[in-house]
Amino acid sequence: MKKINIPITTKELEDLKIGEKILVSGTIYTARDAAHKRLVALLEQGKELPFPIQNSAIYYVGPAPTPPGKIIGSAGPTTSYRMDPFATKLMQNGLKVMIGKGPRNKEVRDAMQKYSAVYLVAIGGAAVVMAKAVKKATIIAYEDLGTEAIHRLEVENLPCFVANDIFGNDIFETGVNKYKK
Repeated sequence: MKKINIPITTKELEDLKIGEKILVSGTIYTARDAAHKRLVALLEQGKELPFPIQNSAIYYVGPAPTPPGKIIGSAGPTTSYRMDPFATKLMQNGLKVMIGKGPRNKEVRDAMQKYSAVYLVAIGGAAVVMAKAVKKATIIAYEDLGTEAIHRLEVENLPCFVANDIFGNDIFETGVNKYKK
């Protein structure tokens, strides 16, 4: 199983192939569709984003309310296609890793190849397991969105699989068996 650290470089992404199990560590950001809409609006206005997008990762999650004594509530992935209208603009500005569940549209897949970005799928239905990888969580923007506010997460060994690599391979189209050794 490969381990990657965020922020990440294009060179490091070259080693990732679809179907591989990945453990993600480092600083990642959460955002769902309402936050994505605001992020893209900021970019279109030439304004700064609330976090450094260059070589970063966005996890498509709206964490459940944090129980007493916990760092974060359940944090399972949300369906990624809702972020597709915004993903290309974020990749143009340096986003390298997206984490969610389900397939992406052709425009997003083409943009991943053009901008050397990857899409990782997290384990759906395992929100409690995913939350255990979060070592620190801080709301950094759009608190008015409630659970969809943007969080900065410090994660250690967040389990994912590579669904789309920077070479245009898509696990949802070709299947993983073709790439297993």
